[in-house]
Amino acid sequence: MRISFILPLLLLAINIYSQDFQGEATYLSNATVDMDLSGRQIPEERKEQIIQRMKEANERTYILTFDRFSSNYKKEERVQQSGRGRGGMRFGILDGESKDYYKDIKEGKYLAQNELLGRLFLIEDELPKLDWRLEAETRQIGNYTAQKATAKKVITRPNLRGAFRRGEDNPENEGELFLEKEVEIVAWYTMDIPVNQGPGEYWGLPGLILEISDDITVIRCTKIVLNPVEKKEISAPAGGKKLTQAEYDKIYNEKVSEMRDRFRTGNEGRRGRP
Repeated sequence: MRISFILPLLLLAINIYSQDFQGEATYLSNATVDMDLSGRQIPEERKEQIIQRMKEANERTYILTFDRFSSNYKKEERVQQSGRGRGGMRFGILDGESKDYYKDIKEGKYLAQNELLGRLFLIEDELPKLDWRLEAETRQIGNYTAQKATAKKVITRPNLRGAFRRGEDNPENEGELFLEKEVEIVAWYTMDIPVNQGPGEYWGLPGLILEISDDITVIRCTKIVLNPVEKKEISAPAGGKKLTQAEYDKIYNEKVSEMRDRFRTGNEGRRGRP
């Protein structure tokens, strides 16, 4: 019994450490957006529609194609964008998410192709590192035994709850554009697939990350294919204005500020009409 159990794991390890090894993992990402609609002159039915659209817009599917040392993490495009609102604007248009996030574990760098308000950017920088704490807790995720790991991370996000509210609606100075906070990252990885990979920017554990979460987002692996018949090319994205993460963040912050100002100016203009 012990031999029959160990043999498949040994064969899997041999396949993973072969030169042509490749895997493909599908992830479902769900994010909760804290937007305060209280006090707004919006019918309750409309508020529910807005919340539902935001929920749908923040449910995304990604494909991670990986080998031992590199990976591409790409969003699976929808045929129809359910997050569209009036005038064609999507909720999350300023989320700054990557169309293609490439990790090179050997070189310790990443390249991320981002689209922001119709402009394409190519970010190149060092891979972010987390100080992972390996926990004893385990659980079953699909066919794999997963182990828990945790880490602390400082995250900066747009303040959707208060940034776009009018000044008089912010008695407690909730109009800050961005909020910075330290959150706990919880990861579940499997030693059954001993590669140093995971969704998006996450990596650095002794096995493939099957699930990861912070304070508002949960990313879960829903499907894994090892050594698919048709191999995909794993390469760095090309195209877009090349810059560092810090340079991109500056542009992103400016665009959020401009959008906030236009929103407030529009509100003031509507309120001033007879």
